[in-house]
Amino acid sequence: MASQYQQYSTVKKYWQLMRPHTLTAAVVPVLVGTATSKLFILGSENQLNLGVFLAMLIACLLIQAATNMFNEYYDFKKGLDDHTSVGIGGAIVRNGMSPKLVLNLAIAFYIIAALLGIFIALQSSFWLIPVGLVCMAVGYLYTGGPFPISWTPFGELFSGVFMGMIIILISFFIQTGNLQSLVVWISIPIVITIGLINMANNIRDRVKDKESGRKTLPILLGKNNSVRFLALMYIVAYVLVIYITFFQPGGSIFYLLALLSFPMPIKAVRRFKKNDTPQTMMPAMAATGKTNTFFGLLYALGIYISAILGGI
Repeated sequence: MASQYQQYSTVKKYWQLMRPHTLTAAVVPVLVGTATSKLFILGSENQLNLGVFLAMLIACLLIQAATNMFNEYYDFKKGLDDHTSVGIGGAIVRNGMSPKLVLNLAIAFYIIAALLGIFIALQSSFWLIPVGLVCMAVGYLYTGGPFPISWTPFGELFSGVFMGMIIILISFFIQTGNLQSLVVWISIPIVITIGLINMANNIRDRVKDKESGRKTLPILLGKNNSVRFLALMYIVAYVLVIYITFFQPGGSIFYLLALLSFPMPIKAVRRFKKNDTPQTMMPAMAATGKTNTFFGLLYALGIYISAILGGI
C-alpha cells in the first residue's frame, strides 16, 4: 500500500512539474488553426491530415511542458522559488526533485518535439523547421539565457504571439499548404487570451518579482492598472470575435459561440480586484486559464461547425 502511494506521489510530482493548467494554451491554438483549415479544404479531395494534426498537438504539448520545466529550473537557480512560493511551481524546492533531472527532462521533451517537427515538415514544407526552431528557442529564452524574456515587460506579448498566433498559423498551413488573412484575424483573440494567462501569473507574483529585479508589465503598471488592462484586453478579444463574425470574409455566426465563455473573465477580474496576496489571487489565476480553455474550445467548435455547414 505504501509503495502504491509512493508511486502515485511520484507521478503527481511529475504531472505538477509540467504545470497542467497551462497545457490548454498549447492545445487550443492547434484546434483553432486546424478547424480554420477545414473552412478552406471542404469540398475538395483533401481532408484533414490526422497524422500531422496529432504530431502538431503532441509537439506543442511537449514544448509547453518543457518551457514550464525550464522555468522551474531557472527560477530555482536564480533563487526565485522557495517554500513560501504559491501555485504548483517550485517543485524542485518543495518536492525535492533533482534540478539536473528537471533540466534533462525538458531537453528530452524538446528532442521529441523536434523529431515530430521533422515529420511534420516532411509532410508539408521544410520551411517549418526554422520556424519551429525559433519557437523552441523562444520557449527556452523565456526564462533561460542571459536576458530572460520573463524578466521584461514583453512576456505577455511573446507568449501570446508564439503560443497563439504562430501555432495557429502552422496548424493551418500544414493542412492547407498556404496562409489566408482570415486565419490571421482568427488568431488574434487567442493571442490575447493566452497572453493574459501570463499576465495573471505576473500580477500574482509582482511583489516577489520586483524584489528579484524583474520588470514585468504588472510591475510597471501597478496592480490596479494591470487589472484594468486585463479587463480591457478581454473586452478587445470578445469584440474582435464579433468583428470577425460580421465584417471579415468567411466570418460565421457560429464563431459567436465563444461569447458563451464571457462570465469567466468577469470572475477573473473581480477576483483580482477583491484579493491582493499571492495565495488569495490563485482563484483569479485559475479563472484566466479557464477563460482561455473554454473561449478557445467554443471558438474552435464554432469555426468547425461553420466549415461543416458550408465553408468559404
